[in-house]
Amino acid sequence: MPIIVIAMGYIAAVGYASLETQLPVQISWTFALLSAITYLFYAVDKRAAQNSKQRTPENVLHWLSVLGGWPGALIAQQQFRHKTRKTSFRVVFYLTVIVNVAAVSYLALDGQEFWLWIGK
Repeated sequence: MPIIVIAMGYIAAVGYASLETQLPVQISWTFALLSAITYLFYAVDKRAAQNSKQRTPENVLHWLSVLGGWPGALIAQQQFRHKTRKTSFRVVFYLTVIVNVAAVSYLALDGQEFWLWIGK
């Protein structure tokens, strides 16, 4: 349950930020769509892993995450117990989350405000 709250909370926060800042509202819809697509990619990859079929390359999963699909990835990882044990994957995944959140924060805030906010 907390994972869903974090994932959906982020998408809602991006939506709210688009109302209160210069962040385009389309970004929140794009993140919701990318999250659903990323969730499906994880589901397909988990099924492929179970059936010894061709897998989705990890870099594809990471690109989907950094582009805004990380909330869907987070939910899928927990629901399918997929990609939760491979430390190297998890490290890169959380780096994609940080990059995405930082990029959205930078876009939402004026550039100078962003660096002041980071310095707090």
